[in-house]
This record gives sequence, structure tokens and C-alpha cells, in this order.
Amino acid sequence: MASPVRLGVNIDHVATVRNARGGVHPDPVRAAREALAAGADGITAHLREDRRHITDADIAALSDLCAEAGRPLNLEMAVTDEMLAIALRHRPHAACLVPERREEVTTEGGLAVAGHEARIAPVARALAEAGIRVSLFIEPTPQQVDAAHAVGAQVVEFHTGRYCHLNGDDRAVEFERLQAAATRAFDLGMEVHAGHGLDYGTAADMLAIAEVRELNIGHFLIGEAVFIGLTSAIHRMRAAMDAAA
Repeated sequence: MASPVRLGVNIDHVATVRNARGGVHPDPVRAAREALAAGADGITAHLREDRRHITDADIAALSDLCAEAGRPLNLEMAVTDEMLAIALRHRPHAACLVPERREEVTTEGGLAVAGHEARIAPVARALAEAGIRVSLFIEPTPQQVDAAHAVGAQVVEFHTGRYCHLNGDDRAVEFERLQAAATRAFDLGMEVHAGHGLDYGTAADMLAIAEVRELNIGHFLIGEAVFIGLTSAIHRMRAAMDAAA
């Protein structure tokens, strides 16, 4: 029997709330600690170039917390020399290379790997040589999957935002696209993750794709926490995933 699909909890938007007013509350490290206690399998945090939510100090503290807890930290990062240096300093369990634009509110799509292999491959290689698991956040297309494999990615995380915003037949077509991409990635020897925009229902949908081994969910869980608490939100998400599996 396959092991349960892992749940990574992204705590970025706890930091967004903190930074909106300044000061130290709410503390994203406290949120990470509570998430792990509630059953999260790991913590995800995106250190953006403009430091709009997670800060360098947060990454240092999260690295220590996850090391003490024996749980993985997944550092989402742009493909830049600055972020590579930070990743090599902290040595998270995994680094997920993501696209980044200063003017976007949130990540708007997957990283364009195809056509940019020469820029991405050296970063992926440096991370891997440091013992950091290399993940690429990409659109579910054959071209991007093949390019991710070519640059040495061990993991692909498919952008599920489009799926979450569609309905009816359009959503069914997008699901087929995700399934086909997951099969291709698995056949190439890469582990398959999924994330962005997922809620209780759409997260459960992703578990119908047998190749998916991890979901990374943040904004929805932090939003739910306002009403029912973070522990309860994670318990409900884990229950939805277990029921779907």
C-alpha cells in the first residue's frame, strides 16, 4: 500500500499579516510550529526578492525549527545568485525554484524552464551538489516536464491554480493535462508534487492522480485559520486528503 500523500504547509501569509502592520505578531515561526504539531509533514516558505512576507530572519528560524523537529523545510526561491547563496547557507531539505515578478500579487504560473535551461541548470546543479533536493514549480505540460528533467530536477511541483479557477468541462480538461504531465514526470524518474490555490475539495481531487506524492498548501489554510484555527484547518485538510486516498 502506498504511503499517504504528504501535506506541506506554506506559512508565508502569516508573515504577510505581520508585515502589514510591522512588529512581530503574528509570528510565522509559531505558525510553523503549530502546523507541525497538527500533522503537517513539512513547512514551505517563499523568500521573495522584495521580502514582502518571509524575511531572512524567518528562514534562519524556520531552518532551526525544522531541523529540531526532524521535518523538511521547502524553500521556494527565484533563480538568482542571491537566493542560491541563501539556500546554500541554510541547506534546507528542498529548494523549489519558482518564477517571480515584483508586480504580481502571488505566483501567477509555473517557471518557464523550456528555453531557459542554460540559466536554470547551474543553479539546480549547485543545489543538488550541496545535498538539497531540487524541485521546479512548473506548468503541467510535456515541454516543461522534459526541460525540468534535462536540468536535473528531482521533483516537479505542478501549478494547480488554473485547475482551481475552472469549472465543468474546462476543469476536466485541465485535470487530464495534470494527469498526463504527472505520468510523464513519473516515467522520467521525478517525484510529483502539486500546489497553488488548493482547498479541501480541489486538494482531494489531486489525490486521484496516483503519481502525486505531496501537496503544498498555504493561502487557503491560513485563511481558514482566521475562522477555525490553524490546527483545525490542517486536521480538516488531512481528513479530506485521507478520505480521497
